[in-house]
Amino acid sequence: MTVETENDQYHLANLIKGARVVLWDFDGPICRLFAGHSADRVASDLVSWLEGRGLHGLLTETERESLDPQVVLRAVDRRHPGSDLVAELEERLTQEELRAASSAMPTPYADPLIRTWTAVGSRLAIATNNSALVVRKYLASRGLVGCFAPHIYGRTQDLHHLKPDPHCLNRALNAMGAAPADALMIGDTPSDREAAVQAGVPFLGYASNPRKAKVLKEAGAGAVIESLEPVLGLLRG
Repeated sequence: MTVETENDQYHLANLIKGARVVLWDFDGPICRLFAGHSADRVASDLVSWLEGRGLHGLLTETERESLDPQVVLRAVDRRHPGSDLVAELEERLTQEELRAASSAMPTPYADPLIRTWTAVGSRLAIATNNSALVVRKYLASRGLVGCFAPHIYGRTQDLHHLKPDPHCLNRALNAMGAAPADALMIGDTPSDREAAVQAGVPFLGYASNPRKAKVLKEAGAGAVIESLEPVLGLLRG
């Protein structure tokens, strides 16, 4: 939904109007976490670390070539759930994410949208597969922690709870005493959308380009925006 027609505007306005609580994914809707610290390189480093321990066969060729650190982490957890190996790999990823947070690029209009949504009385939470430590570091650098704290729900040692499992969304809703129908999830991946569906929360897809918009729409997202600007305009209006 690039908000070109009155119907698009009406649909988006209804989503915004009904949101007493807004659950944000982090990497994508709020910032590009790996803008200056390549996620591809992080994934490759994790694969190399595993191979250095003689664990080359732990990943399929597709997983090794995914260039997505989350794919690598989850693949190892599926084969050795709850192991010391997974804990060490998760800690290595957290340290890489913390480094990345220093050079993360704010998503256009995210900062003013977060502040405006807070100012008009909605409550905000983060529901992400990234580390909560990383989220706090980034939000602190933008002066935005107060818009979310204490409701920052990130990756835990129980990796089977990562989205598309709705665990972090349900944690946020329960802590805030919010009904799913009164909330809105803003995410940029099919797993965000699936988690929202499982939690019973309306979903607004954010896509930074037409290719990502197509992926979200093919995954069943009914409302997809390629900029946060129209949401900010509706709130200010």
